[in-house]
Amino acid sequence: MTTPVCTSASNAMTRPSRCPAYPSFASYVSARQPALLRTARSLTANPSDAEDLLQTALTKTYVAWERIEDHRALDGYVRRALLNTRTSQWRKRKVDEFVCDEPPEPEPVGAADDPAERQALHDAMWRAILKLPARQRAMVVLRYYEDLSEVRTAEVLGVSVGTVKSAVSRALGKLREDPELVLVR
Repeated sequence: MTTPVCTSASNAMTRPSRCPAYPSFASYVSARQPALLRTARSLTANPSDAEDLLQTALTKTYVAWERIEDHRALDGYVRRALLNTRTSQWRKRKVDEFVCDEPPEPEPVGAADDPAERQALHDAMWRAILKLPARQRAMVVLRYYEDLSEVRTAEVLGVSVGTVKSAVSRALGKLREDPELVLVR
């Protein structure tokens, strides 16, 4: 007479399973949603993100519902979908989110925002440039308004590069000391 060596294996075939078979996806979700939501919350810090994560994983499960043969493995399938979805979200995230009391606002730049202020600054700059001697005025205009290099400015005016450098330096010094422009800074 032979006795079975492993009784638990032979009993496993005859005893009913502890995991109920779910007749529909809706019955599965209504029965298992609280436990699955706890799993999702362990993967994210924000409860709202956890709910979104669970919804995404349940959507993937719903799409695959007909292909899942063993409904006892549904929890494992959904947990794997949760983990894979969270990993994909983590990899795709390019911008870190920071919680703050007030949204950061750009610092006002001053005259650049107001067209009237910009025009007033433009007019004051031209009045200051017109006060310069003709040669310095020509060099400043060619250098900074026409955006020519020092070498090209020297060629246009027929002077040396050193002359352009020194004359422009003196002209900028005079512009810095102009009383109309001092108020702008």
